[in-house]
Amino acid sequence: MQQSNTYIIVFTLIMTIFFGSVLSFTRMKLDPIQKKQIEIDTKKKILGAAMDVSSLNPDEILSAYNDKMNSVVVDINGEIAKKSDGSDFTAEDINIMKNFKMKPSERKYPVFMFSSTGEKTEYYIFPMHGNGLWDWISGFVALDNELNRIVGVAFDHKQETPGLGARITSDEIQNRYKGKQIFDDDNLLVSVKMLKAEKNNNLTIHQVDGMSGATITANGLNSMLMHYFECYKPFIEKNKKEFKKILSYNE
Repeated sequence: MQQSNTYIIVFTLIMTIFFGSVLSFTRMKLDPIQKKQIEIDTKKKILGAAMDVSSLNPDEILSAYNDKMNSVVVDINGEIAKKSDGSDFTAEDINIMKNFKMKPSERKYPVFMFSSTGEKTEYYIFPMHGNGLWDWISGFVALDNELNRIVGVAFDHKQETPGLGARITSDEIQNRYKGKQIFDDDNLLVSVKMLKAEKNNNLTIHQVDGMSGATITANGLNSMLMHYFECYKPFIEKNKKEFKKILSYNE
């Protein structure tokens, strides 16, 4: 039976409103769950740069983060960044991906400080963002309290080649960075460079083995690390001086 145009239009409107309402309700219900999952995943990566989190469940991750982590947000000069009303920024609210699209001088830079006892800072963790082969790569890099030696990294990517560039998320690759140093003997920032070849002999304290078949991803990692260490350098240098003062006082 042929329906009138009015019937078809009314039916379409009703279905559109009905399914639109269902989708809106579903999104409203799922949104808090998705945000919670993003929070857990982010805090797991931050903690993962400083400690082993493989055996922790979500509640334990949040608890460990609250107990062991402090944070600040600094500007390109290494000074504490302030909002227009004079209040502090919250490090966890800074979107590194959006910041990456801004000029370095206009960005806000979160710094996460890890303490196993909740007292003296043991590690400084710096979030980073860059470009890989197909899309973005990111990372959290933890430095010791002398702000030179890498104690751990947690790299991530959106879309890198499985078995090649995607290896940056593996323990095999990330463990290569442990113990490497970002400053040379003359206190010049040189970062840590992933070489083109894999299984090199006589690596320096500033080099790690490469990933076969993933040169572009490796170059992206190198650029990301150097760029963000340069951006964080004013903060690093100020806190290195403070650390030396503490050492001198304790002696």
